[in-house]
Amino acid sequence: MDWHSRRIAALIEAALREDHALADATTALVVAPGQEAQGEIIAKQDLTLAGLGIVPRVFAGWAELCAAQPGGVRPRPVVVTSQGEVLDGVRLRAGQTVAVVRGEARQLLACERTILNFLQRLCGIATLTRRYVEAVAGTAARILDTRKTPPGLRQLDKYAVTCGGGLNHRADLSDGVLIKNNHIRLAGGVAAALERALARRRPGQPIEIEVRSLAELETALRGGAERILLDNMTPAEARQAAAIAAGRAELEASGGINLTNVRAYAEAGVPYISVGALTHSAPAADLALRMVPV
Repeated sequence: MDWHSRRIAALIEAALREDHALADATTALVVAPGQEAQGEIIAKQDLTLAGLGIVPRVFAGWAELCAAQPGGVRPRPVVVTSQGEVLDGVRLRAGQTVAVVRGEARQLLACERTILNFLQRLCGIATLTRRYVEAVAGTAARILDTRKTPPGLRQLDKYAVTCGGGLNHRADLSDGVLIKNNHIRLAGGVAAALERALARRRPGQPIEIEVRSLAELETALRGGAERILLDNMTPAEARQAAAIAAGRAELEASGGINLTNVRAYAEAGVPYISVGALTHSAPAADLALRMVPV
Protein backbone atom coordinates (compact mmCIF):
# COMPACT_ATOMS: atom_id res chain seq x y z
CA MET A 1 0.00 0.00 0.00
CA ASP A 2 1.49 3.35 -1.04
CA TRP A 3 1.59 6.51 1.08
CA HIS A 4 -1.55 8.02 -0.46
CA SER A 5 -3.54 4.82 0.03
CA ARG A 6 -2.41 4.60 3.66
CA ARG A 7 -3.52 8.18 4.26
CA ILE A 8 -6.98 7.49 2.83
CA ALA A 9 -7.29 4.24 4.81
CA ALA A 10 -6.38 6.10 8.01
CA LEU A 11 -8.92 8.82 7.22
CA ILE A 12 -11.66 6.25 6.64
CA GLU A 13 -10.78 4.44 9.85
CA ALA A 14 -10.95 7.70 11.79
CA ALA A 15 -14.36 8.49 10.30
CA LEU A 16 -15.73 5.05 11.18
CA ARG A 17 -14.37 5.28 14.71
CA GLU A 18 -15.83 8.77 15.10
CA ASP A 19 -19.25 7.33 14.20
CA HIS A 20 -18.78 4.27 16.47
CA ALA A 21 -19.65 2.18 13.43
CA LEU A 22 -19.05 -1.05 15.34
CA ALA A 23 -21.62 -0.11 17.98
CA ASP A 24 -24.72 0.84 15.99
CA ALA A 25 -27.29 0.80 18.80
CA THR A 26 -30.33 1.25 16.56
CA THR A 27 -29.43 -1.46 14.08
CA ALA A 28 -28.59 -3.90 16.88
CA LEU A 29 -32.16 -3.58 18.17
CA VAL A 30 -34.03 -3.48 14.88
CA VAL A 31 -32.20 -5.55 12.24
CA ALA A 32 -31.69 -9.30 12.64
CA PRO A 33 -28.16 -10.70 12.40
CA GLY A 34 -27.53 -12.22 8.99
CA GLN A 35 -30.23 -10.15 7.25
CA GLU A 36 -29.15 -9.50 3.66
CA ALA A 37 -29.89 -6.22 1.94
CA GLN A 38 -29.29 -4.39 -1.29
CA GLY A 39 -28.92 -0.65 -1.56
CA GLU A 40 -28.64 1.97 -4.27
CA ILE A 41 -26.65 5.15 -3.85
CA ILE A 42 -28.75 7.74 -5.66
CA ALA A 43 -27.88 11.23 -6.88
CA LYS A 44 -30.72 13.44 -5.67
CA GLN A 45 -29.52 16.42 -7.73
CA ASP A 46 -27.56 17.03 -10.91
CA LEU A 47 -23.89 16.66 -9.96
CA THR A 48 -20.38 15.81 -11.07
CA LEU A 49 -19.28 12.52 -9.57
CA ALA A 50 -16.18 12.25 -7.38
CA GLY A 51 -15.20 9.67 -4.79
CA LEU A 52 -16.78 6.52 -6.21
CA GLY A 53 -13.74 4.51 -5.09
CA ILE A 54 -14.40 5.52 -1.49
CA VAL A 55 -17.45 3.22 -1.31
CA PRO A 56 -15.69 -0.18 -1.30
CA ARG A 57 -12.86 1.29 0.81
CA VAL A 58 -15.27 2.24 3.60
CA PHE A 59 -16.72 -1.27 3.68
CA ALA A 60 -13.20 -2.73 3.68
CA GLY A 61 -12.23 -0.40 6.52
CA TRP A 62 -15.23 -1.50 8.57
CA ALA A 63 -14.29 -5.14 7.98
CA GLU A 64 -10.74 -4.45 9.18
CA LEU A 65 -12.08 -2.92 12.39
CA CYS A 66 -14.34 -5.94 12.95
CA ALA A 67 -11.46 -8.36 12.48
CA ALA A 68 -9.26 -6.36 14.85
CA GLN A 69 -11.70 -6.71 17.77
CA PRO A 70 -10.94 -9.33 20.45
CA GLY A 71 -12.32 -12.53 18.98
CA GLY A 72 -13.33 -10.59 15.90
CA VAL A 73 -14.29 -12.23 12.65
CA ARG A 74 -13.92 -10.62 9.24
CA PRO A 75 -17.41 -10.25 7.70
CA ARG A 76 -18.23 -11.30 4.17
CA PRO A 77 -17.29 -8.56 1.71
CA VAL A 78 -19.96 -6.19 0.49
CA VAL A 79 -20.37 -6.33 -3.29
CA VAL A 80 -20.21 -2.87 -4.89
CA THR A 81 -21.16 -2.46 -8.56
CA SER A 82 -21.72 0.48 -10.88
CA GLN A 83 -22.54 0.98 -14.52
CA GLY A 84 -19.56 1.19 -16.85
CA GLU A 85 -20.30 4.79 -17.80
CA VAL A 86 -20.58 5.92 -14.17
CA LEU A 87 -17.06 7.11 -13.38
CA ASP A 88 -15.53 9.94 -11.40
CA GLY A 89 -15.72 13.13 -13.43
CA VAL A 90 -18.97 12.31 -15.26
CA ARG A 91 -22.12 14.36 -14.87
CA LEU A 92 -25.09 12.58 -13.30
CA ARG A 93 -28.71 13.69 -13.36
CA ALA A 94 -30.98 13.70 -10.34
CA GLY A 95 -32.32 10.20 -9.82
CA GLN A 96 -29.38 8.38 -11.42
CA THR A 97 -27.74 5.48 -9.59
CA VAL A 98 -24.16 6.01 -8.48
CA ALA A 99 -23.58 2.44 -7.27
CA VAL A 100 -25.38 -0.66 -6.03
CA VAL A 101 -24.22 -2.32 -2.81
CA ARG A 102 -25.20 -5.78 -1.56
CA GLY A 103 -24.29 -7.56 1.64
CA GLU A 104 -25.22 -7.98 5.28
CA ALA A 105 -27.71 -5.27 6.24
CA ARG A 106 -25.93 -4.46 9.50
CA GLN A 107 -22.73 -3.68 7.61
CA LEU A 108 -24.52 -1.50 5.06
CA LEU A 109 -26.22 0.48 7.82
CA ALA A 110 -23.02 0.87 9.85
CA CYS A 111 -21.19 2.36 6.88
CA GLU A 112 -24.05 4.36 5.34
CA ARG A 113 -23.39 7.78 6.84
CA THR A 114 -19.61 7.60 6.47
CA ILE A 115 -19.96 6.76 2.77
CA LEU A 116 -22.49 9.52 2.16
CA ASN A 117 -20.45 12.09 4.08
CA PHE A 118 -17.45 11.47 1.85
CA LEU A 119 -19.48 11.39 -1.36
CA GLN A 120 -21.50 14.50 -0.53
CA ARG A 121 -18.36 16.52 0.10
CA LEU A 122 -16.34 15.27 -2.86
CA CYS A 123 -19.22 15.49 -5.35
CA GLY A 124 -19.99 18.96 -4.02
CA ILE A 125 -16.43 20.11 -4.72
CA ALA A 126 -16.39 18.51 -8.17
CA THR A 127 -19.76 20.03 -9.04
CA LEU A 128 -18.74 23.55 -8.00
CA THR A 129 -15.41 23.22 -9.79
CA ARG A 130 -17.23 22.22 -12.96
CA ARG A 131 -19.31 25.41 -12.75
CA TYR A 132 -16.15 27.53 -12.62
CA VAL A 133 -14.55 25.58 -15.45
CA GLU A 134 -17.64 26.06 -17.58
CA ALA A 135 -17.75 29.76 -16.70
CA VAL A 136 -14.35 30.29 -18.39
CA ALA A 137 -14.96 27.91 -21.30
CA GLY A 138 -13.61 29.23 -24.59
CA THR A 139 -10.79 31.17 -22.93
CA ALA A 140 -7.23 30.02 -22.21
CA ALA A 141 -7.74 30.28 -18.45
CA ARG A 142 -7.50 27.27 -16.14
CA ILE A 143 -9.11 27.00 -12.70
CA LEU A 144 -6.85 26.12 -9.75
CA ASP A 145 -7.59 25.11 -6.18
CA THR A 146 -5.77 26.30 -3.03
CA ARG A 147 -4.62 24.89 0.32
CA LYS A 148 -7.84 26.10 1.97
CA THR A 149 -9.02 22.64 2.95
CA PRO A 150 -10.19 21.13 6.26
CA PRO A 151 -7.35 19.40 8.11
CA GLY A 152 -6.87 15.86 6.87
CA LEU A 153 -9.06 16.12 3.78
CA ARG A 154 -6.72 17.86 1.35
CA GLN A 155 -5.76 14.81 -0.68
CA LEU A 156 -9.39 13.90 -1.32
CA ASP A 157 -10.52 17.50 -1.83
CA LYS A 158 -7.85 18.15 -4.43
CA TYR A 159 -8.74 14.92 -6.21
CA ALA A 160 -12.36 16.09 -6.36
CA VAL A 161 -11.21 19.36 -7.98
CA THR A 162 -9.59 17.39 -10.80
CA CYS A 163 -12.83 15.43 -11.25
CA GLY A 164 -14.54 18.75 -11.90
CA GLY A 165 -11.97 19.75 -14.51
CA GLY A 166 -9.81 21.98 -12.31
CA LEU A 167 -6.08 21.86 -11.69
CA ASN A 168 -4.24 21.40 -8.41
CA HIS A 169 -2.06 24.18 -7.03
CA ARG A 170 0.45 23.35 -4.30
CA ALA A 171 -0.35 20.21 -2.33
CA ASP A 172 1.46 21.48 0.77
CA LEU A 173 4.15 23.88 1.96
CA SER A 174 6.95 21.68 0.61
CA ASP A 175 5.40 21.54 -2.85
CA GLY A 176 6.75 24.63 -4.56
CA VAL A 177 7.63 28.15 -3.45
CA LEU A 178 4.91 30.79 -3.12
CA ILE A 179 6.10 34.07 -1.61
CA LYS A 180 3.06 35.70 -0.03
CA ASN A 181 2.47 39.02 1.73
CA ASN A 182 3.72 37.93 5.14
CA HIS A 183 6.94 36.59 3.60
CA ILE A 184 7.36 39.85 1.69
CA ARG A 185 6.90 42.03 4.78
CA LEU A 186 9.27 39.93 6.84
CA ALA A 187 11.88 39.90 4.09
CA GLY A 188 11.73 43.67 3.55
CA GLY A 189 9.75 43.98 0.33
CA VAL A 190 9.07 42.32 -2.99
CA ALA A 191 12.55 42.89 -4.40
CA ALA A 192 14.34 41.61 -1.31
CA ALA A 193 12.15 38.53 -0.93
CA LEU A 194 12.48 37.60 -4.58
CA GLU A 195 16.24 38.16 -4.67
CA ARG A 196 16.74 35.96 -1.62
CA ALA A 197 14.53 33.18 -2.97
CA LEU A 198 16.13 33.15 -6.42
CA ALA A 199 19.61 33.02 -4.89
CA ARG A 200 18.81 30.12 -2.56
CA ARG A 201 16.46 27.91 -4.57
CA ARG A 202 17.34 24.45 -5.82
CA PRO A 203 18.17 24.10 -9.52
CA GLY A 204 14.93 24.16 -11.48
CA GLN A 205 12.79 24.99 -8.44
CA PRO A 206 9.89 27.23 -9.59
CA ILE A 207 9.09 30.36 -7.59
CA GLU A 208 5.86 32.35 -7.53
CA ILE A 209 5.47 35.70 -5.79
CA GLU A 210 2.33 37.58 -4.78
CA VAL A 211 1.82 41.24 -5.72
CA ARG A 212 -0.98 43.64 -4.79
CA SER A 213 -0.42 46.48 -7.23
CA LEU A 214 0.89 47.19 -10.70
CA ALA A 215 3.90 48.89 -9.10
CA GLU A 216 4.74 45.68 -7.21
CA LEU A 217 4.22 43.77 -10.45
CA GLU A 218 6.85 45.92 -12.16
CA THR A 219 9.22 45.35 -9.25
CA ALA A 220 8.72 41.60 -9.44
CA LEU A 221 9.30 41.55 -13.18
CA ARG A 222 12.50 43.57 -12.83
CA GLY A 223 13.63 41.10 -10.17
CA GLY A 224 13.27 38.13 -12.51
CA ALA A 225 9.95 36.70 -11.31
CA GLU A 226 8.82 33.73 -13.36
CA ARG A 227 5.26 33.44 -12.06
CA ILE A 228 3.29 36.18 -10.33
CA LEU A 229 0.09 35.95 -8.32
CA LEU A 230 -2.17 38.99 -8.66
CA ASP A 231 -3.75 39.33 -5.23
CA ASN A 232 -7.20 40.94 -5.05
CA MET A 233 -6.78 42.93 -8.25
CA THR A 234 -9.86 43.95 -10.21
CA PRO A 235 -10.44 42.51 -13.70
CA ALA A 236 -9.38 45.85 -15.16
CA GLU A 237 -6.13 45.78 -13.18
CA ALA A 238 -5.60 42.15 -14.19
CA ARG A 239 -5.94 43.16 -17.84
CA GLN A 240 -3.27 45.86 -17.37
CA ALA A 241 -1.05 43.35 -15.58
CA ALA A 242 -1.40 40.86 -18.43
CA ALA A 243 -0.32 43.53 -20.92
CA ILE A 244 2.67 44.53 -18.79
CA ALA A 245 3.81 40.96 -18.10
CA ALA A 246 3.20 39.58 -21.59
CA GLY A 247 5.98 37.12 -22.42
CA ARG A 248 7.92 37.96 -19.25
CA ALA A 249 6.15 35.90 -16.56
CA GLU A 250 3.10 33.71 -16.05
CA LEU A 251 0.22 35.28 -14.15
CA GLU A 252 -2.30 33.88 -11.71
CA ALA A 253 -5.27 35.78 -10.29
CA SER A 254 -6.60 35.15 -6.79
CA GLY A 255 -8.78 36.83 -4.19
CA GLY A 256 -12.38 37.95 -4.46
CA ILE A 257 -13.07 35.71 -7.46
CA ASN A 258 -16.50 34.14 -7.77
CA LEU A 259 -18.83 32.80 -10.43
CA THR A 260 -20.08 36.26 -11.36
CA ASN A 261 -16.65 37.71 -12.17
CA VAL A 262 -14.39 34.74 -12.98
CA ARG A 263 -14.94 35.09 -16.72
CA ALA A 264 -13.88 38.73 -16.61
CA TYR A 265 -10.52 37.63 -15.18
CA ALA A 266 -10.21 34.93 -17.83
CA GLU A 267 -10.97 37.40 -20.61
CA ALA A 268 -8.42 39.80 -19.13
CA GLY A 269 -5.73 37.38 -20.27
CA VAL A 270 -4.77 35.76 -16.95
CA PRO A 271 -3.99 32.09 -17.68
CA TYR A 272 -4.47 30.76 -14.14
CA ILE A 273 -7.24 31.62 -11.70
CA SER A 274 -7.16 30.16 -8.17
CA VAL A 275 -10.39 29.89 -6.21
CA GLY A 276 -10.38 29.01 -2.51
CA ALA A 277 -14.15 28.52 -2.54
CA LEU A 278 -13.75 25.27 -4.48
CA THR A 279 -12.77 23.51 -1.27
CA HIS A 280 -13.74 25.82 1.59
CA SER A 281 -17.26 26.75 0.47
CA ALA A 282 -18.57 24.06 -1.88
CA PRO A 283 -22.14 23.06 -0.95
CA ALA A 284 -22.50 19.36 -0.16
CA ALA A 285 -24.11 17.41 -2.98
CA ASP A 286 -27.35 15.64 -2.18
CA LEU A 287 -27.11 11.84 -2.30
CA ALA A 288 -28.95 9.02 -0.54
CA LEU A 289 -28.50 5.30 0.09
CA ARG A 290 -31.83 3.45 -0.23
CA MET A 291 -31.97 -0.17 0.96
CA VAL A 292 -34.34 -3.07 0.58
CA PRO A 293 -34.18 -6.55 2.18
CA VAL A 294 -32.94 -9.44 0.08
